[in-house]
Amino acid sequence: MTELPGIERIRRRFIEMLAERQTQIASHGLAAWDGKTVEEITSNLAGAQAILHQIAGSAGSLGFEELGQTARACELQIVDHLAGPDADQAACPIELISALDDFVALCRKETEALD
Repeated sequence: MTELPGIERIRRRFIEMLAERQTQIASHGLAAWDGKTVEEITSNLAGAQAILHQIAGSAGSLGFEELGQTARACELQIVDHLAGPDADQAACPIELISALDDFVALCRKETEALD
């Protein structure tokens, strides 16, 4: 398969942005875990979900299929939680934090491969 002109530059920029985004996702996850109110937890999970949505939307088309699929799976876990019966409780499920942690580790692997 022939690479499109400039695709490597776009892929490199995506990975550079991924380093920043993984930090934001980790921060949102930690803030949701430490959150004391439903609003704190919900807003931080929604923040992580928005970033995951952006990553899921572009990762696959740039050749990062696993990353895109993992981002989408995490995004859907958050969506399901926020729409579920426990969304009104001031607690963040460990399963969400674990999924976010796994995603951040995958991001780290991709960004380290760039160096």
